[in-house]
Amino acid sequence: MRGQKRRAGRVRIEHGYSVNLMGVDGTWRRSCTLLDVSDTGARLEVEGPVNVLQAREFFLLLSSTGLAFRGCELIWIDGADVGVGFIPKESKKRAKTSKSGG
Repeated sequence: MRGQKRRAGRVRIEHGYSVNLMGVDGTWRRSCTLLDVSDTGARLEVEGPVNVLQAREFFLLLSSTGLAFRGCELIWIDGADVGVGFIPKESKKRAKTSKSGG
C-alpha cells in the first residue's frame, strides 16, 4: 500500500480543494482537486487527460492567480488520481549553483 511508504503525515481535504497543474514551460494546464497534502507531496484528482504529466516536472498552482505554487514531480498515476512530490527549493538552488560553477 502506498501510504506505508510516506515519510510525512498527510492532511485529508474532506471536500477537496480546486487547484491547477501547469507545465514548467506554461504550454499546458489541468484543473484538479487536492485530496490530501503533506510537507513532502500531495494526492490530486486530475480533470482531463493525464498524459501531459509524463513531463514529470510541473507546478501545482494553489491560487487562481498563480501567485501561490509549488514545484512538483510525478510519483504515481492511478486513473485520474495522481501522487506528486514537492521539489525542495534548496535542491533547485544547489543545482543552479553547481551549474554556474560557484
